[in-house]
Amino acid sequence: MSARIIDLAEARARRSIPASEVNLLDENPDIRERFHFWCGATGQRYVHTIYSLIECPALPPCNYVLVRADANGRRAALSIGHVAQSAPSLNLAEIRRRGAELGANEVHIHLLAGSPKQSKLVEFDIKTGQVHAAKSVSHACH
Repeated sequence: MSARIIDLAEARARRSIPASEVNLLDENPDIRERFHFWCGATGQRYVHTIYSLIECPALPPCNYVLVRADANGRRAALSIGHVAQSAPSLNLAEIRRRGAELGANEVHIHLLAGSPKQSKLVEFDIKTGQVHAAKSVSHACH
């Protein structure tokens, strides 16, 4: 009997985007420009709507990723978090202030967390996933 050691981060990085999502993105370039998937350490993919920092609307409680996108379309996550104010304008103010401090030019919004507890779990999963992605040359979830 022999054993094989599997590096979970490497295995996760080798996973490819499902064919149905690739086809959807290839057939609809508008979707590619409006949505981005961020991968958590668990392998869960979280769809985010993309807004410029300036054009981001007032938001209900949600998860966000503040992003610096370069001219070549490469995106770097600068901050991952969530806002939980009941006033949408306060959430927007917090996101814009933090984004301006970090030099973000995009805000990626995830609205599908069903509760404050789930929102914190999503935030932690994506943050941890970015640590794994930084250690790996190619991270297939993006």
